[in-house]
Amino acid sequence: METNPLEMPLPVMESFYTIQGEGYWQGSAAYFIRLGGCDVGCVWCDVKESWDVTAHPSRTIKSLLTEVKTTAAKIVVVTGGEPLMHNLENLTRIFKENGLQLNIETSGSSPLSGEWDWICLSPKKFKKPLPDILLRASELKIIIYNKSDFKWAEEYASQVNNNCKLYLQPEWSRHKEMTPLIVDYVKQNPKWKICVQVHKYIDVP
Repeated sequence: METNPLEMPLPVMESFYTIQGEGYWQGSAAYFIRLGGCDVGCVWCDVKESWDVTAHPSRTIKSLLTEVKTTAAKIVVVTGGEPLMHNLENLTRIFKENGLQLNIETSGSSPLSGEWDWICLSPKKFKKPLPDILLRASELKIIIYNKSDFKWAEEYASQVNNNCKLYLQPEWSRHKEMTPLIVDYVKQNPKWKICVQVHKYIDVP
């Protein structure tokens, strides 16, 4: 017997209703679902506890939807970890049938699954994004850890579609050093925008 799509499990590290602090939807109310599991392994990752997929309890799509519906959320952001390690077809279909906007934050290193209203692609050096996701990205967010990352950012900017929004974000532990460099770079290259992690300044999840 086939599993009811509503009962399909996903490993969930955490889920919460908050304000989107980064990128194009910055300042918008959004419900975040952070899935467990990541095979990219960024050395500066601030959620390394998400990496081990077995460390997080399974939640059904039904239970997640019920939780979202207890709030006024209209936008749901699926993040990780690396969320595309999991098949997200049923999650996005069911959530969209319930009138929700579906955004994803991904490194693009695994095949795209699901139907998304917005794809935030944040490629990592440790495992490159797949070409299909580069072409479908709504937003390219490059984390700037050192000066050489600007050249790396331009390499990816040349591969995304013409409508993709371009953002440069300082890595949080180095934001005092990197932010002035990003400001200067954006002033010289105005196709880019600076992305600041507002949620860390206003102290929300």
